[in-house]
Amino acid sequence: MNEIKMRRAVASDISGMTELILSHGPNPWNHLPEAEVRAHLLAIEDGSVQAVLAEGDSGSEPLGFVSYRLCHDFQRYQPAERREQRHAYICEAVVHGAAAGQGLGARLLSEAVQQLAGQGVQDIYIDRHEENAASAGMMRKAGFLELATFADPARRPNGSGRTTVCCLRLADRAAKR
Repeated sequence: MNEIKMRRAVASDISGMTELILSHGPNPWNHLPEAEVRAHLLAIEDGSVQAVLAEGDSGSEPLGFVSYRLCHDFQRYQPAERREQRHAYICEAVVHGAAAGQGLGARLLSEAVQQLAGQGVQDIYIDRHEENAASAGMMRKAGFLELATFADPARRPNGSGRTTVCCLRLADRAAKR
């Protein structure tokens, strides 16, 4: 594969990103209702959703992306001293089938973490199906730790039907260096 470039996604990328996730994202572990996915990616236009995009030299087709947003959705998992602070939620991560298994997902996730750190975010959350081994590996490689697992049959109709929430605490990571 040619050189892979990573950059922040912009509004003109939304169509290609939507096609990528709807074509290469579905599997028994992923919750990808099309209307919600489209609405999520459209929010790149107003900046309420951000994403890091990977593309080849030609730049013609996205090879993968990780999308994220700032929120208060995981407040119950926040350390008491940061409970009221905004944190980040990594919403979607997808890699084109032709680029799968080459570490691109982990690279994209690491780049998203760097972008969020640059915005002053201290806590980054992500979730996955409890049994999604590929996502679990990508998250571990990026430094995310499991916090909780709970029944989530509406989003996880397959396998155990459970969601695992993971977190990367950037302040803790910096303190260990």
